[in-house]
Amino acid sequence: MKTGFKFSNLCGTVYKKGNLVFTPDGNSILSPVGNRVTVFDLVNNKTETLPFENKRDIRRIVLSPNGNLLLSIDELGQTLLVNFRKRTVLNYFNLKDKVRDIQFSPDGRYFAVGLGRNIEVWRSPGFTREFAPFELHRKYSGHYDDITHISWSPDSRFFLTSSKDMTTKIFSVNKIEGFEHTTLSGHRYAVVGSWFSKDMRAIYTVSVDGAVCVRRFRPHGVEEDLTFGEFPRDEEGHLLRTIWFTESRHYTMQNAKVQSAAFNPSTQLLVLGLTNGVFGIWEMPEFNKIHSLSISRKKINTVAINPSGEWLAFGSSKLGQLLVWEWQSETYVLKQQGHFYDMSCIAYSGDGQYVATGGDDAKLKVWNALTGYCFITFTEHTSAVTAVQFTKGSQVVLSASLDGTVRAYDLVRYRNFRIFTSPTPVQFTSLAVDPSGDIVCAGCQDTFEIYMWSMQTGKLLDVLSGHEGPISALAFRPDGLSLASGSWDNTVRLWDVFDRSKIVEQLTHTHEVMAIAYRPDGKEICASTLDGQIHFWDVAKAEPTGSIEGRRDISGGRKVDDRRTAENSSSGKNFSTLCYSADGTAVLGGGNSKYICLYDRLSGILLRKFQISKNQSLDGVQEKLNSKFMTEAGPADLIDSDGIDSDTEKHADRSLPGVRSGDKSNRLLKPEVRTRALRFSPTGRQWAAASTEGLLIYSLDDNMVFDPYELDEDVTPDTVRDLARKGDYLRALVNAFRLNENYLIREIYELIPPLDVVLLTKDFPEAYLERLLKFIANIVESSQLLEYHLRWISGLLSNHGMFVKTRSVALQPVLRTLQRGVTRLHQDIGTTCDKNHYTLDYLLVQGKRQTEAEKEESGDITMQDVFASFGDDNDDFADDAENDNVDLMDVDSSEVMAYA
Repeated sequence: MKTGFKFSNLCGTVYKKGNLVFTPDGNSILSPVGNRVTVFDLVNNKTETLPFENKRDIRRIVLSPNGNLLLSIDELGQTLLVNFRKRTVLNYFNLKDKVRDIQFSPDGRYFAVGLGRNIEVWRSPGFTREFAPFELHRKYSGHYDDITHISWSPDSRFFLTSSKDMTTKIFSVNKIEGFEHTTLSGHRYAVVGSWFSKDMRAIYTVSVDGAVCVRRFRPHGVEEDLTFGEFPRDEEGHLLRTIWFTESRHYTMQNAKVQSAAFNPSTQLLVLGLTNGVFGIWEMPEFNKIHSLSISRKKINTVAINPSGEWLAFGSSKLGQLLVWEWQSETYVLKQQGHFYDMSCIAYSGDGQYVATGGDDAKLKVWNALTGYCFITFTEHTSAVTAVQFTKGSQVVLSASLDGTVRAYDLVRYRNFRIFTSPTPVQFTSLAVDPSGDIVCAGCQDTFEIYMWSMQTGKLLDVLSGHEGPISALAFRPDGLSLASGSWDNTVRLWDVFDRSKIVEQLTHTHEVMAIAYRPDGKEICASTLDGQIHFWDVAKAEPTGSIEGRRDISGGRKVDDRRTAENSSSGKNFSTLCYSADGTAVLGGGNSKYICLYDRLSGILLRKFQISKNQSLDGVQEKLNSKFMTEAGPADLIDSDGIDSDTEKHADRSLPGVRSGDKSNRLLKPEVRTRALRFSPTGRQWAAASTEGLLIYSLDDNMVFDPYELDEDVTPDTVRDLARKGDYLRALVNAFRLNENYLIREIYELIPPLDVVLLTKDFPEAYLERLLKFIANIVESSQLLEYHLRWISGLLSNHGMFVKTRSVALQPVLRTLQRGVTRLHQDIGTTCDKNHYTLDYLLVQGKRQTEAEKEESGDITMQDVFASFGDDNDDFADDAENDNVDLMDVDSSEVMAYA
C-alpha cells in the first residue's frame, strides 16, 4: 500500500474570520479558513485549499493586482509571502503587531499596512526567493486610535486611512509639492471605510452609524471642483490654497450599525453590510438605493466586490457563512455554510463520490468529494448528530442523534422518508447498516441496548441487550452475517442478527472499548481501548491475532490549562476512531490529539504520522508552553484585550481615561485540536478526517513520483515512441507502463487507433491490467475522448472478466474509481442530451407553426393542413426517440462493479 498521502482539501469550513478577496479576473474568491486559505472557483464550481499554513488564524489576506503574489497575515502579524500561481511560499516575515488592514497599490509597486494607529508602506517583493524581499519605504502616524481601513487612489500616489478616532487622513507615498497630509472629520462614530472616486474628484466616507459623506476637492473660495493630485497655481506661479469640503451627507436609515463596507470605483457602487445580517447597494455620488436584502441572522463581517462589479461576496463569522450574490439577476452564485459547531462523524458513499458529515449543530450535510461543495443540508434533527452511514447503493444516508431518533434521507428527492425511534426515549451514539440496506441498528448510552429496525417498514424488529456499559461503536460485517458492538464494559460482542439462537461471541479486553472496525474482507476486526492499544481479533475463531501499542504515537501537545507536560499527561492518549484502508493492509487511527497514525497491519509498524494542524490558535498544538504568556488573570491567549474577536466592543472597559487593557475577566474560547472521525475512501486514493478545523481530505499524489516497474536498459522513451511509430502498439504501451511516466503513458495510449482497441485488449498482459484500469480511471473525467475510453473499459472487462473476479478484493478500489468516473460522465452527458433534445423539439415545432402562419397569410391553406394541425406536433420525434433509446455509453457503471 502507498503511504504518500498529502493534504489536498479542506471541506466543512468555508469562512471563519478575516476578509474576502476576489482574483483579478473576478472568477474566483479567496476565503480564510482558520490558518489556511481556500480558493472557490465560481465558474468551474470547485474548491482548493492552498497547501501552506499560518501559525495562527488568518486576520487579513491581500492579492497583488496582477494575481501573482499573495500576502497572508495571522493574528500576531506573522506574514507569509506566497507565489499564488505556483502555490509556493517564498518568504516568512513578522510585522510585529496586529494588522488592521493591508492593501496593494493599483500599480503593484507598494502595499500599505495598518498596524495599530500607524501605517507602514512597503515596496512589493519579487516573485523569486530572496534573502530580504521586504523593504520598508516609509512610516506614517497621526491617528489617535486604531486603523480600520486603507484604500489607494487610482494613480497609486495617495492613499486614505480610516480610523476609530472618527477621522480619515490622506497621505502621499512620496513627497509632492503642494500637498500636505490632510485630515477629514465630521463623523460622529468610527469610520468604517473611505475611497476615492474613479476620476479622483470625490472621496466617500462611511461611519458605523450609517452616515455616508461625499467630499469634493476645490480651490479655497472657488466653486469649481478639481481633480485631486493637480494642484493649481496663480499667475505668479504660487500654489493656490485648496480644501476638501463636505458636499452632501446621507444616511442608510437602518436600525443597525454598519459592520463592513466595500466600494467599486468602476461601477460607483457602494455596498454596506450591517450587524443585523442585511446588506444594501447604493449608487454614488447621488446615494440612490438599488437593492437591499437580508442574507443572515448575524452580522456581516466582510464584504467584497469583484472587479466587474457584478458579484458581491459576504462573510459571516458567527455562522460560518460565505455568500456570493449577483445583484443584477438577484441570484446566488455561491451559498455555503459549514457546521456551526464541531463536526462529529463522517461517511463515504459506496463510490467515494460523496461525503456525509454530521455535527453538534444537529445538521447533516452531504459534500461532493471532487468539488468540495455542500449540495444538501438536512436540519430535521433537534440535537447533535453522532453517527452517519450510507447504504450500499449510496442513494440513502442515515443519521443517529442524541434526540433519540435515527433518520433516513433520500438523496434523489432530498427528503426524510423514514424515522426510527425507540419505545422509551434514549440517546443514540452509534449506527450501523447491513450491506443489503434492510437492517438498521443503533446503540445508545442510556440503557446499554442495541435497537434493530427494518428499513422497509420502519418497525422495531428486536432489542439486543447484554452490554453493561454505554455502546461506543457498531459495525456490520461486510458480508452482513454478524454485527459487532463495542462498549465501555471492556467487551466487543458479535451478534447474529438473523439467528438469535446462536451464542453471542464475547471478545474481552482489559480497558474500555472506544472504537471498532472490520477489515474489508470481514475476516478480522480491530478495537481500540482506553489504554491506547489497538487489538486485532480473528472473527471466525474469536481469538486475538495481535496488538499495537499506540499510546506514545497518539500523544499530542500540552493544553493551556494543563498542570502537567504533554508527556506526563494521561488525556488524549488513546484512539477514539479507527478505520481500515481499502485493501485492508493498513489501519488509520485518531483521537483527542493533533496526530493521526497510519499503521501496517502485519508488522504493526507506524508507517506515517500526520499532524492535522499547526494552528497555535487551537489548544493542544504546542508541545511546550511559554511561561511569559501566563498572567495573573490567566493565559494571555484567552484574554480579549482589544475586543477584536468579541461580538461587540462593549465588553472592553473604557470607562476610565487611559484604560486600554479591557476587562481581564472576559475570556475567548480556544477550541481544542482533535479528530472525532476517520474514514478511508472506497477507492483507496484518499481518506477524510473530521477535525476541529473541518473536514480534512488527504489524497495520494503520484504526479512527481518515478516508480519504474520491470524496467530494462532497452526501455527508454525514445524506443517506446519508435515502437508506436512502427505500429507495435501493445509493446509500446507495456513499455510505457514499465517506465511509469504519466505523460508517456498518455501519449502512447492516445496514439492507438480506436479500431485496434478490441484486438489490443484481448492480448493485453494481465500483469499490467490493474495499472491500465487505474490510469483510465484517473483521466476519464478530465479527457474528451469519451467513446475511446469506453472502448478500452468494455474490452478489458469483457476479455479479462475471470481475472477481475478472482482478484476482486485487490481491484475493488480501482473499479470503484472507474465506476465513479463513468457515473459522473453519464449524468453530465445525459443532462446535456436532454437539454439539446428539448431545444431541438422546440425549434422544429416553432418552424412548423411559422410555416402554417405563412400559409394563412398567403391564403394557400387547405382542409388537409387544418386536419393535420390537430395532430401531435411531436409525432415525428416519437420515432426518433424510440430509435435513440440505445445509449451511446455502452458501458454502464453497474457493469464495471459486476466483476467485483
